[in-house]
Amino acid sequence: MHTLIIAEAGVNHNGNMDMARQLIEAAADSGADMVKFQTFKADRLVTPDAQKADYQKVTTVGEDTQYQMLRKLELSDIMHAGLIAHCQKVGIEFCSTGFDIQSLHDLVAMGVNVMKIPSGEITNLPYLRAVAGFGLPVILSTGMATLGDVEAALDVLEQAGIEREQITVLHCTTEYPTPMQDVNLQAMQSMGLALGVEVGYSDHTVGIEVPTAAVALGATVIEKHFTLDKALPGPDHQASLEPDELKAMVSAIRNIEHALGDGIKRPTETERKNMQVARKSVVAARNIAAGEVFTEQNLTVKRPGIGISPMFWDEVMGQMAKRDFTQDELIEI
Repeated sequence: MHTLIIAEAGVNHNGNMDMARQLIEAAADSGADMVKFQTFKADRLVTPDAQKADYQKVTTVGEDTQYQMLRKLELSDIMHAGLIAHCQKVGIEFCSTGFDIQSLHDLVAMGVNVMKIPSGEITNLPYLRAVAGFGLPVILSTGMATLGDVEAALDVLEQAGIEREQITVLHCTTEYPTPMQDVNLQAMQSMGLALGVEVGYSDHTVGIEVPTAAVALGATVIEKHFTLDKALPGPDHQASLEPDELKAMVSAIRNIEHALGDGIKRPTETERKNMQVARKSVVAARNIAAGEVFTEQNLTVKRPGIGISPMFWDEVMGQMAKRDFTQDELIEI
């Protein structure tokens, strides 16, 4: 099992290429599989007077509207090219979420290998059809959605040419940061069972516990925001991991992958050596003379487990001792 771990740089570059390159390096150093940015033009994404989310009003200052905030966070074509080149240099796959149809075309022209649909576009019919038209694997975030919303989006993608096997659905809660009581990780499993899709988790909680738990519950994709410094100005920094935390999350997930195993219950090679030490054998509870009948009064069970297993207790009862046994000696029949 290998979980696809997407380190979500998002807009945490603050429009600065040096910061964006440092984010790429931090993602590569963490062991994540992909580093993901966000591709958009504010003119195509929001109306001039669209209001910011409540959390954005807290984490950003100096911009009254979404439009003003997002204008500062756009990535130009030249910046995209630089980011892709830097990803190739440090050995991590570049990915980006396109927030409008033109941005999708631009990303495909740049060579992205997967289409990432953000939660806000799950009800955007023309956008979903455009995504499907590229024929690439799809990762669909489902924040703010009902099961019916997700099913409707899947139907659109399938009708437009994407096989359900090409789609991974990410459970998500669109609140930054997400309170633990709102995570509802079992909804991820419910979607997988109800919709017959691969599932994963896009995390906005504080810390690394929830995405790690999601892998134990069957997530095949984990997406997590990260930043160089939570104290930086910008909409998403406070709800992001810092580089050392991102590395810890990747390490924890890789450990969980190993720990999940193959599902077959059997002794492992490492524990076999402890079987004789921890298990027990049938032994003499007191001195027993040859010819004496074995009973519950003259037999007991003690470690080590190198003699007759106590699972054969009933077969031993009533048999005759073929020789003398001293107290605590392993019984032979």
